[in-house]
Amino acid sequence: MYAIIESGGKQYKIEEGNTYDVELLKAIDGKIDFKEVLLLNDGSKIFIGTPHVKNCTIKAEVVKEVKGPKVIAYKYKRRKNYHRKKGHRQKYTKVKINKIEIS
Repeated sequence: MYAIIESGGKQYKIEEGNTYDVELLKAIDGKIDFKEVLLLNDGSKIFIGTPHVKNCTIKAEVVKEVKGPKVIAYKYKRRKNYHRKKGHRQKYTKVKINKIEIS
């Protein structure tokens, strides 16, 4: 059983019991419900949403907040002694998928 969800403007293929890094989310009590399910495959039947699958919820829990790899932005202009170097690390929320519910 797997599902494709939308979170933070990105799509993720998820399965029960796995952990995933999604865009930074505000979680209440460390629990998150994903309701933007785009596709659901329960092993025998495939449900495709228009745009979301109705009566489907993904129950997840927050493991921790992590930072991604450092990305360097470097600008320069030749022969003008102009150099700028800037680094950035994106923050992510690591979530563990507990249950895929269909009603």
